[in-house]
Amino acid sequence: MCLYNQLALTRACLASLRETTEPFRLVVIDNGSTDGTREFLQRFEAPYPLWIISSESNASVIASLNRAWRTAETEFLCLLHNDTELLEPEWLARLLRSLAEPGVGLAGLYGAKRIRKDGRFVGRTIVHSLASGPTVRSPWEEVAVVDGVCLCLPRAVMESIGGLDEGYGFFHGYDKDLSLAVREMGRRCVVVHAPFLHRGGGTRAREFGANPEQAHRDVALRDAVTNRFVTKWGHRLPCDVRPRPRRIRDWIAARLLAAR
Repeated sequence: MCLYNQLALTRACLASLRETTEPFRLVVIDNGSTDGTREFLQRFEAPYPLWIISSESNASVIASLNRAWRTAETEFLCLLHNDTELLEPEWLARLLRSLAEPGVGLAGLYGAKRIRKDGRFVGRTIVHSLASGPTVRSPWEEVAVVDGVCLCLPRAVMESIGGLDEGYGFFHGYDKDLSLAVREMGRRCVVVHAPFLHRGGGTRAREFGANPEQAHRDVALRDAVTNRFVTKWGHRLPCDVRPRPRRIRDWIAARLLAAR
């Protein structure tokens, strides 16, 4: 887990992990928080092994996540955003069970079954475990890409890929890149049914209202990241894991709607 301020979100996230049934250890990298996060972490009485790494730079979340998973020294890795709250005590066990299925290489709680040639999700193919109304069928469904809100995979897979691609810059794009890297290995990506809350705003996006220029820069960064992704993975795009009959039905429905 990578942190920068947003203490309230972090406190709620770490508290929600207390009920997790599967044993785990947590590596937290704090990237220069100034809101009391560091002091909170030092006082936090975790019921699980907790490793805290302090950094003065918030230059790259992706680089911090790479540092964190290499520190973990565990057989399986789970990258989790601090603006989440896990409501299902078996959330981690369910992720690990899905990874035990033949050919599965990456699991998460949110993803999309289809990604366009331009590198963007097709919204109506998104499946998730959001507590407000999970759409993923239990126990799990295959997706084209898993969202970075929660990513779980074998350490051996991450090492084979070489870690997260830091060329994407500060934050965006690493989850789609990781998903297609896993698919390039001949493995599948899945989303499991394990309800969770996503509070949002755990990254610098919360500051955009007060800083329009930063928001504009972030949009430009997203576009640059998407262009990099398409250039790198164009040979695998578009990607659609929906059953063929479903794809045909959706295509016909779209044509009929366009003809009206």
